[in-house]
Amino acid sequence: MVSVKRPRSKSIQPSLLLAAANKVVVRQGVDALTLDAVAIEAGVSKGGLLHHFPNKEALIAGMVQQSLDKFVEALNHELAKDPAPDTPGHWVRAYIRASALDDQENYELHFNLLAANFTNPELLKPMRDFWQECHTKIVSSGLDPAVATVIRLAMDGLWLTHLHNFAPLQDPLRSQVIETVLKLAKP
Repeated sequence: MVSVKRPRSKSIQPSLLLAAANKVVVRQGVDALTLDAVAIEAGVSKGGLLHHFPNKEALIAGMVQQSLDKFVEALNHELAKDPAPDTPGHWVRAYIRASALDDQENYELHFNLLAANFTNPELLKPMRDFWQECHTKIVSSGLDPAVATVIRLAMDGLWLTHLHNFAPLQDPLRSQVIETVLKLAKP
């Protein structure tokens, strides 16, 4: 094996390390996610990686948090741009639009992270807590709680069918489903 010497960075950013870990997982799968592989992908020493993420579990926890942060950012963006922010269903509409974002790398990454976390389900706790909070906001959004829950489950199902490639919906049907649940979420 040939070793490539990479220039040292004075300041290693955790976001660079997480991006490298994501690339390893998306390109090579969960089994390839090792501290060595991430360090090589990031172009840093293993010691530099270990400074921020002392073990593989800490790295995976960081990846989970990064994925969650990305969704929260999209959700907050959608909440801010809703044309009827003070009406029933405001939060549900934002959830629909944030969940409908179609980012193939994001799907692949989530699939691989979920598979990696089967070894330690506690690493998914931040996601479980967030989705419980989402569900609470959805059922208290001012819409009928059953309708709001059906909308949430439809969006979760749309995401999961795409994630696992279980007969994922293609356009124009996918867009029509999203438009239908948006109509159900209007006050």
